[in-house]
Amino acid sequence: MYEIIRKEILAQGIKLFETAAPEIAAKAKPGQFIILRQDEKSERIPLTMADFDREKGTITLIFQEVGRSTADLGRLEPGDNILDLVGPLGRASEIEKFGRVVCIGGGVGIAPIYPITRAFKAAGNEVISIIGARTAEQLILQGEMKAVSDHIHITSDDGSIGKKGFVTDVLSKLLADEVHIDLITAIGPLPMMQAVSEASRSYGVKTIVSMNPIMVDGTGMCGACRVAVGGETKFACVDGPEFDGHLVDWQLARNRSRMFLAEEKIAQEHSCSGGECQCQKKKPE
Repeated sequence: MYEIIRKEILAQGIKLFETAAPEIAAKAKPGQFIILRQDEKSERIPLTMADFDREKGTITLIFQEVGRSTADLGRLEPGDNILDLVGPLGRASEIEKFGRVVCIGGGVGIAPIYPITRAFKAAGNEVISIIGARTAEQLILQGEMKAVSDHIHITSDDGSIGKKGFVTDVLSKLLADEVHIDLITAIGPLPMMQAVSEASRSYGVKTIVSMNPIMVDGTGMCGACRVAVGGETKFACVDGPEFDGHLVDWQLARNRSRMFLAEEKIAQEHSCSGGECQCQKKKPE
């Protein structure tokens, strides 16, 4: 059992849990993830760690409520327990002194890009961060990202904060202005990561993305998280989650991400509402 020490609502539908997990915190590295199971009847949910504190023995998880399982998870409060936490899983980010690194986070992807950005800064890189969200209200970790960046650019779809537009608009301008960049790393929705990869392709700037496909066991046994990279099948849980964005088969990734949309909709329709589980209601005679 893993106790929730702190809960914070960062934005509508985006929750932060600081959870006691000393064994995981002791080994966690930027870019790695965990898989949790809320209780015996819950599905397994993979989440990239947004932070970890080795002294306190805690890890920080930030997630968006997008389906039944994450909505159920979001109802937990400090003092509640998560049944299972497995990790750290996956390969850690390759952190070294590259020179000038651009770190891009879109939406809730800002959460996992944060410890990576901090690590690049600590390694002596010049860090340019680009973060974006749909609106000002949906932007998370702005202060934290600013603190670990030499320069930060903010975008929003509606222009309510920062520059109106997308993170790729800022990246494209940096590249067009011939700003020297040694490495780009991006985390966010699939369309965003693909757009970042396409923007940098013709400039030959190495671009790393963090893939988040459907995942079950997290150990490479089930094969559910397979992605095609450079014409080869890779498993995101053990070979990733980070891959060269210029080599990812984005069409396949998008197709696989939509495989269970119908089932997810059914589960959401039968989720608990107002404290009463809809699936347990007695049907009319």
